[in-house]
Amino acid sequence: MMPRCEVWQLGLMPYQAAWDLQDQLVRERSQAETPDRLLLVQHPHVYTLGSSGHDENLLLSDEERERRGIDIFRIDRGGDVTYHGPGQIVGYPIIQLPRGENLRLDVRGYVRNLENVIIQTLADYGIVGKLIDNCTGVWVDTPDGEAKICAIGVKINVKAITKHGFALNVNTDMTYFEGIIPCGITDKGVTSMAALLGSPIDEVEVVQRIIDHFGAVFGYEMVKKR
Repeated sequence: MMPRCEVWQLGLMPYQAAWDLQDQLVRERSQAETPDRLLLVQHPHVYTLGSSGHDENLLLSDEERERRGIDIFRIDRGGDVTYHGPGQIVGYPIIQLPRGENLRLDVRGYVRNLENVIIQTLADYGIVGKLIDNCTGVWVDTPDGEAKICAIGVKINVKAITKHGFALNVNTDMTYFEGIIPCGITDKGVTSMAALLGSPIDEVEVVQRIIDHFGAVFGYEMVKKR
């Protein structure tokens, strides 16, 4: 039998609440008290800085961020600064990674699997996603050059439990990315599915496709719990 992964669809949730929930579920999973889970959520406007975040990549003043209703969090994932907001589907897998020889974790393989989930989801809409050497996430070619459509940043604890995850721009208001240098990368852009296809996308359908591809890539039976 395939292992099960619970799917929690949480709707629009403040970033702090989602972060606290992740911490709780990671603790429970670390004690083998709960199954693997995939949390799917959207956030109000927020910038997050990872462990290698640089303040100079925040382009708006504190006053301007407050005026526009943008929160800011310094968090414990890898990577630099990114944006989360309505119209963006964020996935937080809370799963136990397998250990290979000498108890080593294939963290790169895990990230590649996340990227593959998104690439397959995009392919369902005729969008060709790709990887770029030394640049985590999923990218596409646009008339203006290469652009990121999905950011990925993760943390894995000593028990090999994952936290944080991916953020796919579906119907995202891309003007909020103008307030940062996304991931600290200055020579590439950012885009969304809606921008590429020229019209809004059914987010419920995208979520279902992500769930299906996540199960196929990671070898789970996906069970909706919320």
